[in-house]
Amino acid sequence: MPDDLIYKIALSFIPGIGSITAKSLIAYTGSAEQVFKENEKVLRKIPGVGSILAVNIMHANVIARAEKEVEFIRKNNIKALFYLDEDYPQRLPGCADAPIILYVKGNPFLNSPKAISIVGTRHATDYGRNMTEQFITVLAERGYKILIVSGLAYGIDIQAHKLALRLGIPTVAVLGHGLETIYPSIHTPIAREMVEKSGGLVTDFPGYSKIDRTNFLRRNRIIAGMSDATIVIESAKKGGALVTADIANSYNRDVFAFPGRVGDIYSQGCHFLIKSNRAALIETVSDLEYVMNWSAAKSLPDAVQPCLFYDFNQDEKLIVDLLRDEGQTAIDLICIRTRLPMNKVSPTLLNLEFAGIVKGLPGKVFRMI
Repeated sequence: MPDDLIYKIALSFIPGIGSITAKSLIAYTGSAEQVFKENEKVLRKIPGVGSILAVNIMHANVIARAEKEVEFIRKNNIKALFYLDEDYPQRLPGCADAPIILYVKGNPFLNSPKAISIVGTRHATDYGRNMTEQFITVLAERGYKILIVSGLAYGIDIQAHKLALRLGIPTVAVLGHGLETIYPSIHTPIAREMVEKSGGLVTDFPGYSKIDRTNFLRRNRIIAGMSDATIVIESAKKGGALVTADIANSYNRDVFAFPGRVGDIYSQGCHFLIKSNRAALIETVSDLEYVMNWSAAKSLPDAVQPCLFYDFNQDEKLIVDLLRDEGQTAIDLICIRTRLPMNKVSPTLLNLEFAGIVKGLPGKVFRMI
């Protein structure tokens, strides 16, 4: 593991520093390690920090805790993915509140060409279980390279994981606690099988985190953010599945809901999503393919005609050379690699985009056209 991992983890432990502020700190200072080495005056000037957080950073006693976390990771064969790492789920940077560190058990391909989250009530009915089985069975028959994401909870979640394992589809569970345990414990054998069969467990909680109800609501943002689309099989009027659907909508991801019989308690949430245009009605895999355009033979060409002759200034040349060498790159990483501040990189990328030289992708990721 890299030496700077301790600083990356320590940054996530500082009180009052969320993922958005942490990314801003890294973009302006150049690295997680440098955040801890900057003086208070410099830190105060970084947008979103201010005097209180600057003091928190200067006096945070988190390095020792981060060292213990690294020891735990090494002992238990866990990977820690930093948000600028190549293996970090590339759909997540499009979500402003995506964690800067993800802890992963197993060897899942988190950047599968296609990824969907399947969620629903913990009180799944026979109808819900049947719909889940039919849907995932047909999905397997289609032969897609796809990842199924869920939350290992009772009901629809565990049904989705079990079927994916049975049908040979990689599946990942996003947990609301650290990787020292499994909750609910009855699902430990399924979790173990996921780790062994090209799937795994993902969490942004460090080891030995307290199991708390609010943590499971927080983890729903990762379930939604790791996926191209969220599919709600069954849900009552309130529940975690509806929270996940709302988050997916806020990320501009597609949301689908299966209809049920009028009056059924665990279809009321799905009907609400459909009636309020928060989700598209889905009955079969074909509905998903149509909306997601998965059956298209080829993608459409870029709408912007590239500029053939362009006189680059120094900043533009740095960014263009980087994108040519490394391919699509997040804006935060562009700042770090070019050593240019965000207030220069952002307008420069905009000019290059207008000129038809670079293309902006979801999540403030850019690539050459």
